Amino acid sequence: MLDITQLLKAASQGDADAGERVVAALYEDLRRQARRHLRQSGAMTLLDTTALVHEVWLRLSDGEGREYPGRRQFLAYASRAMRSVVIDLARARQAERRGGGQSVLTLDTGVAEQLPQPVDDVLKVHEALDELAEVEPRLAQVVEMRYFAGLAERDIAAALGITERTVQRDWQKARLFLAASLRS
Repeated sequence: MLDITQLLKAASQGDADAGERVVAALYEDLRRQARRHLRQSGAMTLLDTTALVHEVWLRLSDGEGREYPGRRQFLAYASRAMRSVVIDLARARQAERRGGGQSVLTLDTGVAEQLPQPVDDVLKVHEALDELAEVEPRLAQVVEMRYFAGLAERDIAAALGITERTVQRDWQKARLFLAASLRS
């Protein structure tokens, strides 16, 4: 059997069979990531773990010419795709819940002052992470790889070509930045 790196290279060159073998080999890792994403998003999506993995596979298989140098990079990209699927669902649900862009008439001022719903929280985290990516792209990558993909510091360091200590410092900086963004 070919190793994952060779299968990823073949898949990026258009070999559909190699792509399916990659997903089969990494299916449990992808399910673990999907469980983490769904757990973090709360009850705001109707997807289950399997549906999220399959939705991500559809998105990944549409990306012609995309190359993944190795297993870690593939899983990091899959994690970003999972985040994107969850955010898209949150936005759709929020639009649906709020009348799809229609104006809202509130007769009770107490209702307007309620705390944000979990969908709002997920979208705020997404926006804060996008803001971080504009300022410090590597910090955003560390957050995605650690928080969303569940990679260990040594794996992140190897994937980004930096030291573990740099990953630790980046993680601390990113957490401070995100906390400050979410408070404001």
